[in-house]
Amino acid sequence: MKRIVKIILTPVLVVVFGTGGLLGWLSAVEYKPAPVEAAERGAPVDASSLHNVQAGQPLTILSWNIGYGGLGQYSDFFMDGGKNTKAADEKQVRAYLDGISDSIMQNGADLVLLQEVDANSSRTYGIDQRDLLNDGMECEAFALNYSCPFVPNPNTLLIHPLGKINSGLYTMTDGLMLDKAERIALPCPFSWPLRIANLKRCLLVSYLPVEGSDRQLVLINLHLEAYDDGEGKIAQTNQLREFIRSEYEKGNYVIAGGDFNQVFPGGLEVYPNTHTENWEPGVLDENLLPAGWTLAYDLSVPSCRLLNQPYAPGDTAGTQYYVIDGLILSPNVELKSVQTIDAGFENSDHNPVRAEVILKDS
Repeated sequence: MKRIVKIILTPVLVVVFGTGGLLGWLSAVEYKPAPVEAAERGAPVDASSLHNVQAGQPLTILSWNIGYGGLGQYSDFFMDGGKNTKAADEKQVRAYLDGISDSIMQNGADLVLLQEVDANSSRTYGIDQRDLLNDGMECEAFALNYSCPFVPNPNTLLIHPLGKINSGLYTMTDGLMLDKAERIALPCPFSWPLRIANLKRCLLVSYLPVEGSDRQLVLINLHLEAYDDGEGKIAQTNQLREFIRSEYEKGNYVIAGGDFNQVFPGGLEVYPNTHTENWEPGVLDENLLPAGWTLAYDLSVPSCRLLNQPYAPGDTAGTQYYVIDGLILSPNVELKSVQTIDAGFENSDHNPVRAEVILKDS
């Protein structure tokens, strides 16, 4: 009898103590950024090769959640109803990244806002993606929003884990002076133990001088909460709103862009959610901003797809689309055009959004 009890209890105790040890270790090394930190900057560049933003002149912005180079056309994701926790192999990741880099170059922009850029993650085979994406861009800033030495699979713990993740927001400029960049923490909706191996969302805020003025262009790169109960998205959106208002009240120009993980107004009418058993985004309040502010987005092309299966454009019953990527512009920024570029979800589960704006002189 004792031997039978021992045989039964041994694996149970191994699981209990192993799980306890893992949680203790992850708690001890948990990423705990300060409310405001200096963002990581690239190597110093020759300032003489840069120029300031010009009011009254067209300015182009490209915003793109690149899905860490692991969520292209052949990929699904377990949190969306799929199976996989990582890309198939390094070759696939590099192929996706090559396609993303080519698209950025082909759709040239003065300012590039990228989300989900891995800097050294197991899921993308340790590639520092910034090295592959920063091709000819003079200024850059990076802010971690996910840093954990080991991320277990929430469904199976040690079976098919995500492993080490270091990932974040990446902003680049094409010849424009970037004076300062900061990481501003957003509220985390998760409590212990979910919090310890989860994302720590933030705003990556870049300050660009405006020629002939003491004003600045405040450029905000963002990726708001995805897999929460909705309260996290609301709290983060409210903080974003207050921050951009405060910067505008200082006399600055403000552009905030990225992945809101919330459907823009009218998006559900064009792309109704028929897969409610899987992931659902929030809904962006069309009364989020006061009069004069602009939500810049394009409903003619979806900006995101559900990752319950590899991309199958002909399978309309099995595929879900969303418009959750776009920009917010302050009243002193005029929107000339905005377009979601149909990249066919070839290299990411998101399509890039490209906007042209003009900073008003007055």
